[in-house]
Amino acid sequence: MKILLVEDDTFVSTALEKMLAAHHYITDLATDGQTGLNLVTVGEYDLIVLDLQIPILDGISLCRKLRSQGYTKPILLLTAKGSDTDIVAGLDAGADDYVIKPYAPEALLARIRALLRRSGAIVSSDVQVSSHLTWGNLCLDLNSGRVTFGEQVIPLTATEYNLLELFLRNPDRIFNRSAILDRLWGFEDAPTERAINTHIKEVRKKLKAGGLTEEIIETIYGMGYRLKPCPKNSAVSQEAETEKKHKVMTSINKVIEQFRDILQEQLAVITAAKTAFLTGNLDEKLYQSAKYEAHKLAGSLGSFGYPEGSRLARTIEHLLQKKFPLSSEDMARFVQLVTALQKELSKSPIPLDLTTEAVPKKHRVLAIDNDAILMEQLLAEADAWAIEIKVALNLSTARSQITLTPPDLVLLDLSFSDTEEHGLMLLQELVEKSPQIPVIVFTDKNSLSDRLTVSRLGARQFLHKPATTEQIFQAINRVFQTVTTEAKVLIVDDDPLVLTNLKALLTPWGLEVFTLAEPEKFWEVLIATNPNLVVLDVEMPLVSGLELCQVIRQDSQWGDLPILVVTAHIDAESLQQAFAAGADDFITKPVLGPELVTRILSRIERNRYRFLSKNR
Repeated sequence: MKILLVEDDTFVSTALEKMLAAHHYITDLATDGQTGLNLVTVGEYDLIVLDLQIPILDGISLCRKLRSQGYTKPILLLTAKGSDTDIVAGLDAGADDYVIKPYAPEALLARIRALLRRSGAIVSSDVQVSSHLTWGNLCLDLNSGRVTFGEQVIPLTATEYNLLELFLRNPDRIFNRSAILDRLWGFEDAPTERAINTHIKEVRKKLKAGGLTEEIIETIYGMGYRLKPCPKNSAVSQEAETEKKHKVMTSINKVIEQFRDILQEQLAVITAAKTAFLTGNLDEKLYQSAKYEAHKLAGSLGSFGYPEGSRLARTIEHLLQKKFPLSSEDMARFVQLVTALQKELSKSPIPLDLTTEAVPKKHRVLAIDNDAILMEQLLAEADAWAIEIKVALNLSTARSQITLTPPDLVLLDLSFSDTEEHGLMLLQELVEKSPQIPVIVFTDKNSLSDRLTVSRLGARQFLHKPATTEQIFQAINRVFQTVTTEAKVLIVDDDPLVLTNLKALLTPWGLEVFTLAEPEKFWEVLIATNPNLVVLDVEMPLVSGLELCQVIRQDSQWGDLPILVVTAHIDAESLQQAFAAGADDFITKPVLGPELVTRILSRIERNRYRFLSKNR
């Protein structure tokens, strides 16, 4: 399930992303309403989680704009304002539901599941939204592609695995043979309906051999097949519950430690307003800044173990909503509240009953091959290589999977299709439409002509059949290493929110990202980080991006460093100035993730090849 999160508070958005990732949702982040609108325009999302107060285009305006354009997917509104007026305004604008900050994480997840069920994105069932589909002690692990009964691994072919997954995902639905064919096969390679009987018989047989005595798939005569109701499971063991609580505290502590500095910065603004009042120097600008930071703290603290801190921040926000300057009585109350908030944040967070620790990131690989035995071996060994394997048995299924969930790499067999040209056609499509996805070609062809054809189409590696699973995983790792080795990017922009957004866009691609909000410190940071590419915002105070570009080009050591400039101006004169200053490429605002990643990776790789060529 893919969710768009529109939230400008870095602390809240990062913690939400971690929580959603831990429950196996894929998230994209937008820090303002306009970026959110752009992402919805170019991407497919099952749900939007939308903060009410966001820059450029506020939440209600964005919601109203999406609905006016015919957008039908569910929208969940996050609001720090609990008044009936605000809630009614959000629902009237088109939101399906709302959650008031601060919220309990389990409550937010429950609202998300309810909206996804209501929209048909997931089927209402006892099957949890997780990486595991279970039926009693039978477990299908979506990450490893492994099926187990207790501790016993049950070997299934790719078709049998997909068939079992279909029933586990849809426990209340009856599938006739025709429906099963439509869900699991394409038009070109679909078997006869009789073959469905054989596949189901094999699944039943293998599950029984693995120790499952109950019949899991029942035949509804004259209608089709259905998953039988699951026997009730025993309660979760005390040991598992203790482990869960330990993970909860570990996760909370990680988030709090990661963002403690940000919390302190937000608190520092409010504290500065308190100090300024006590010394008689409080001005309206600092007053408004304190109100803004109190609003952000009120919306985030309660969700991460500081419910009293959230209440205090909310009270401060409400107090500062009065017209400046406050009365002496209100200011005395303000001083008391700030002191109490400082004391509250010096304490340890209160434990929550929800695990939010994100699972380690694995590289996602789509293997396109109908060699069932080899694919089963890859699935069985993928965990040991920290790689997540998905299998597509034909090209039409592969295209669908790439569209819905783009992988980090494609392993493409050119030999399994009726004609080799079909595989080459998909390779060409991938290179043209999704150049950020590297492709390893896997084929029994081995002539120079074959290798040249594959190379000219843009494949990253050529792997000759037959090959062992170890050779395949080594080839996959080599490709990932070429993308990440020495792939360090320094981004310079005076807007911290832009820096946070760009870092969030680039980090999942394996890039090591450094950010700098003070361009006057550029040279020290450049030397300290030793990046492979620099991204410069053109318009910055004190020192502009074009001036930094010229400084780089004038240096004998750094003169060849790739430079990408970010600009809101795309007229001929502005671009000419950028290239004259020494920029290699430019990208326009607002920055969209795929375009930025593609340009950065291609520049880094091009520079690496140029360096290798010069040193041969």
